[in-house]
Amino acid sequence: MRPAAEREVRALASAHELPELVSRVLVGRGIVGEAAESFLNPTLRALLPDPSHLRDMERAAERLAGAVKAGETIGIFGDYDVDGATSAALLIRFFRSVGAATELHIPDRAREGYGPNLPALLGLKSHGARCVITVDCGTTAFEVLEQAKAAGLDVVVVDHHIAEPKLPAAFALINPNRIDEGSPHRQLAAVGVAYLLVVALNRALRAKGWYGTRPEPDLLAWLDLVALGTVADVVPLTGLNRALVTQGLKVMARRGNLGLATLADIARIDSRPSAYHLGFVFGPRINAGGRVGQSDLGARLLSTEDADEASALALRLDALNLERQVIEAAVLDAAIEQVETRGIGNAPLVVAAAEGWHQGVIGIVASRLKERFGRPAAVVAIEGAIGKGSCRSIGGIDIGAAITAARQAGLLINGGGHAMAAGFTVEAERLVELAGFLMERCAPNAARAMESASGLSLDGIFAPEGATLELVRALDRLAPFGTGNAEPRFALANARLVRVDIVGKGHVRCLVTGAGTARLKAIAFRSGGEPLGAALLARQGGSFHLAGRLRLNRWQERDEVEFHIDDAAPASAGP
Repeated sequence: MRPAAEREVRALASAHELPELVSRVLVGRGIVGEAAESFLNPTLRALLPDPSHLRDMERAAERLAGAVKAGETIGIFGDYDVDGATSAALLIRFFRSVGAATELHIPDRAREGYGPNLPALLGLKSHGARCVITVDCGTTAFEVLEQAKAAGLDVVVVDHHIAEPKLPAAFALINPNRIDEGSPHRQLAAVGVAYLLVVALNRALRAKGWYGTRPEPDLLAWLDLVALGTVADVVPLTGLNRALVTQGLKVMARRGNLGLATLADIARIDSRPSAYHLGFVFGPRINAGGRVGQSDLGARLLSTEDADEASALALRLDALNLERQVIEAAVLDAAIEQVETRGIGNAPLVVAAAEGWHQGVIGIVASRLKERFGRPAAVVAIEGAIGKGSCRSIGGIDIGAAITAARQAGLLINGGGHAMAAGFTVEAERLVELAGFLMERCAPNAARAMESASGLSLDGIFAPEGATLELVRALDRLAPFGTGNAEPRFALANARLVRVDIVGKGHVRCLVTGAGTARLKAIAFRSGGEPLGAALLARQGGSFHLAGRLRLNRWQERDEVEFHIDDAAPASAGP
């Protein structure tokens, strides 16, 4: 249970007219006083900084504003994930709105790999670009950007990955994680940094009189893209990120982005979009092009204004996502078997590698291994003498810093990332050496981090009678939920299982009651055949303390409360 001082709980509940259970969630997370007001009502007016506080922002804005006025074509080189796709689409939409032409290139994951490459940059130049913006990549592309500069290209890097003391030969490097940067907004996704660039560029164009004969674009209209990239890149949903996502979800609900609206229809989203939809419905489909299909499909969908093109692209991405799921399942099964056969003991990191694994799914598989084993995971797809790897981490272990250190130590061909995720390319013969290096880097913080990751933090306790619609709607004020702002988890005390059965693809459905007559629907997803599901099915009529989350379920135009079960303990064991 997260500790929460009773006096602070009551004071916060009174000041903001909150149920005490909701107030307890805030206090348990250290959100009290003035911080509570900002958290409950996150606005861009209060939280959006002056973009000029970032190094090189003014230099980049001036160069790009000059390019717009001169009628230059502007090249956009994006990454193949959702953060890269949304960043690229945001810039395309902005430049289109101000009358500037763009040329897009998203690299092929298998053929070109991560980050800028000289043939692609020269290709953009051959299409008329003299200025190129790289989004979600470029911070450590030292050799390539040196060559691009020599070829006469002005490259503006818009990134958020961990930087080194050495800076690339870019015209401008906008990255809150530069070593010499004093920005407090280090947790921004690349699309958040790109949005600040758009704000700065819009201001520069205004100062040059560009809007004397044309309307200014509505920058708020593109916050849906910012929200999607921010959630999908699993950066903390706190501070400015929280405001960007909160406001972006409101914009998304208006369905102004044709590509997103079309994808929502194909995915059968019939409720108001939430961070869940961004991370688990839109995100995987946008990512699918870069993982197992054509890498530019996501950026094209998010930037198109053509209904037929939007429909074709959305259907293609939906189909690729299904294909990705099949590939992912096969690689995941093989990776789990490999790790469990080898054994993990107290290892601070799990590593799985094999020839023939699809590079496009190793990031997702690394996430699954991290969740299963409660520690950082690295998954490597080997092809010949080269391995392409992806890492995912847990709170307290900065995997991006570890990968950067490995590259600086000469163990990698290239690599980088941020605290929770990283990628790398390694010579296959050095993989064992790399694994040992990462183990050593992760070890000092591993015990504490794994202990935190293994437990379920609870925000409060209630009986079935307390699970009301009013409570669930009040909890919604704490959304959006995600990294840095986990969805509240509660203990449902002394819940008697009135009915238990299996539904769908291995989900265990329950109907529970407490001391009174109130009944509450509950479900443990994908628990059939697992210890949790077996325990619930074996004790129908028995009582449990259940750990999980409250959700609103709409069925036949009626809202109902549902409890999503994460864990269970026999009631005799104590709450």
